[in-house]
Amino acid sequence: MFKSIRTSEENKEIISKLTRKLNLGSENVIARIALAYSLSVNEKLDVEQIKDSQGKEYSSKVLFGQYTDLYLVLMANHYEIQKNDKDLPKYFKLHIDRGLESFKSQISGNSINGIEFLNEFMLEGLNNLNKEF
Repeated sequence: MFKSIRTSEENKEIISKLTRKLNLGSENVIARIALAYSLSVNEKLDVEQIKDSQGKEYSSKVLFGQYTDLYLVLMANHYEIQKNDKDLPKYFKLHIDRGLESFKSQISGNSINGIEFLNEFMLEGLNNLNKEF
């Protein structure tokens, strides 16, 4: 089990702005949404493409709360690896960073509120899942 994950430096600013703008709670809420969104795209990311780790740091306890095991199993299943695989923290970082980058357009000149934001990305995520079936 890993102790913490750090976003990229660029995403530190994105997550701070989204947290203030959307008013959905603390920064870890936005990070969880970014993670879930990225997983819903159903693409496997390459650990060789990992970005810097100079951004916001989240302890696994803060990031996942009481659902740490659930998140571990979701990611392990996505990559068809064991939940104690040494690369698991890298996959979490990759998906959080990618999810945040997907949200970047929401922070510039857009008056979207938190509920509209969630609706937009949940619908997109559901559409991505429906493409599989």
